[in-house]
Amino acid sequence: MLFYLALFLAFLYFKIARVYKKEEKSNLNMLVQNVIVLAAVIALFAYGFMHKSWYIVLIVSYLFFIMASLLVSAVQLGVFIDGKPFIKIFHLYKLSAFLGMFIAFIDLSLWGV
Repeated sequence: MLFYLALFLAFLYFKIARVYKKEEKSNLNMLVQNVIVLAAVIALFAYGFMHKSWYIVLIVSYLFFIMASLLVSAVQLGVFIDGKPFIKIFHLYKLSAFLGMFIAFIDLSLWGV
């Protein structure tokens, strides 16, 4: 179950990072953070292909890719409660560091390190 949670969060993280790159000015801290999370995601996929069926990993990855895209697109369009935005894209930018750290910790726990 942790594998699937980490896989969804990985797609969500990189969708947020892609939007951040398009809308904000790029900096070195974000680049380093993305490289660290990319290494964790590569290890996550290696774990998935070693311990799960390859077709299950691919199907679930495709579904999570679509779900993460729709989720971030909904936040970009705006989720409003009583005429005020409930979640802004800026909140997702602030949470991306914690999201990346959470992905890396799940990955370490899956590998047993």
